Amino acid sequence: MPTVADEALHWFDRHARDLPWRAPGVTGWGVLVSEVMLQQTPVRRVLPAWREWLARWPTPAALAAAPVADAIRAWGRLGYPRRAMRLHACAVAVTREHGGVVPADLDTLLALPGVGTYTARAVAAFAYGRRHPVVDTNVRRFVARCVGGAADGGPATTRADLAATEALLPAEPARAARVSAAFMELGAVVCTARGPDCPACPVRGRCAWAAAGRPLPTGPTRRPQAYAGTDRQVRGLLLAVLRESAGPVPRGRLDAVWSDPVQRDRALASLLADGLVTTPLPDTYALPQ
Repeated sequence: MPTVADEALHWFDRHARDLPWRAPGVTGWGVLVSEVMLQQTPVRRVLPAWREWLARWPTPAALAAAPVADAIRAWGRLGYPRRAMRLHACAVAVTREHGGVVPADLDTLLALPGVGTYTARAVAAFAYGRRHPVVDTNVRRFVARCVGGAADGGPATTRADLAATEALLPAEPARAARVSAAFMELGAVVCTARGPDCPACPVRGRCAWAAAGRPLPTGPTRRPQAYAGTDRQVRGLLLAVLRESAGPVPRGRLDAVWSDPVQRDRALASLLADGLVTTPLPDTYALPQ
């Protein structure tokens, strides 16, 4: 009898999106860049940025040789620009400690700067065919519904989530890695949070949530994060001025981007604290070099 993994993989082989980081021959670096970019950013925005990034810096050594300011500029408006700094730090570590090749071992990946549990497992599985449960929001929701009968997978990945997902993976590592990708794809395009397309789901006949009548979540519903008017927006506006400048920027140019001085100063202070902005001279600001 086919398993959940068998049915998910059969569906994935026919319906998976044609994403460039899934293409044969993509290196561990290409997968690492995609995974960092995809954190809290939709695929449609990542696609052009990923292609441009890999064309400019096809290896970790290429990025490590560039100033971190170039990475921040290239990050553009993907959001959460500290990820660009983490990628640069990763590139430096991989170049110095691993001969310029992103490692395949999970513990070694976890030792890289800015690489967390999810990213390390994703790179090990998707770049190197290792058998690790790769659990993001989409996988957590898919497994919670299919196996646990719950409407949602909860706000963060737990050991129980990892164990439940790993229990569904086949023993053969390369096949398990593709099943992990299939679970993620199902959660992203079929078993979605707000409008799940149950008739299109390959495991609908064994889904505990569907069998229970698709009960609603029992806890508070998570709402999408606002952006307009937040410190995140102000940070983005300030960084945009610095990205577009070839040199240090006087304070007056930054003051012009937002009328509320308290919020503007708070956003600028947070950029300085994060290391995304420096003060090479009094009352002047620049990207780190």
